[in-house]
Amino acid sequence: RGNSGVFLMSRYEVQVLDSYDNETYYNGQAGSIYKQHIPLVNASKPPGKWQVYDIFFTAPKFNDDKTLKSPAYITVIHNGILIQNHVELKGPTRFIGQPSYEFHVDKMPLMLQDHSNPVSFRNIWIRELK
Repeated sequence: RGNSGVFLMSRYEVQVLDSYDNETYYNGQAGSIYKQHIPLVNASKPPGKWQVYDIFFTAPKFNDDKTLKSPAYITVIHNGILIQNHVELKGPTRFIGQPSYEFHVDKMPLMLQDHSNPVSFRNIWIRELK
């Protein structure tokens, strides 16, 4: 029952979890914006099948004085099904506590997470949208 995640800008997590026929806390199941937004539906395929995530991310913007100008937004399509529809992020992923924005640069790395469970990623495409 693998547990993983895709961290956009190394801060904002889309949960990758084996949620097929697996009861878990709703804001941590596959496709959730971890501890912020539950998915509209559970679109998970059975274990051993490739899961497909299409993630559309709008990065937060900050003012010159480093205060938040506009929050981040995410849309997620999981296995061809819309599960997050342009949801507003409250800040970066926090395991404990409430998210809140902290200034960071405009571009940061994508990070793939694992929790010591076997997990594989393939066909990762990143395209900047203007």
